[in-house]
Amino acid sequence: MADPARRPDREPFALEREIAAEIVEAERPERPIRRWLRAVRRRIDRHPGLRSAYRFGVGVLGAVIAIGGLALVPLPGPGWLVVFLGLAILGTEFAWARRLAGRLKRLLDRFWAWWRARRAARQASAAHAD
Repeated sequence: MADPARRPDREPFALEREIAAEIVEAERPERPIRRWLRAVRRRIDRHPGLRSAYRFGVGVLGAVIAIGGLALVPLPGPGWLVVFLGLAILGTEFAWARRLAGRLKRLLDRFWAWWRARRAARQASAAHAD
């Protein structure tokens, strides 16, 4: 399947700019769903018992998803994506989860850069040997 960002009729990074614009549009604070979510969050914050139950529920849901994603990492499929989804859910309530997600993203970026460089070096040495 061809990469839409690399089609000859599109300039490079046009797709990324289009997606970024859509994200900015979706995150506008005056959107009805965002206003509703803020109202729900204010209601939760006014009741200490409800807030504790909410944090507990977010913690359990995020942990189950993140641990399930870790179990999927060695298998083909979206293992790391599921791990980051779980950490994103945890990050809505826990600062440590936001920090951990940032560290994991940096670590994964470094790993993939190393992997691509290693693969390119092997291909270059194989081409040179031929």
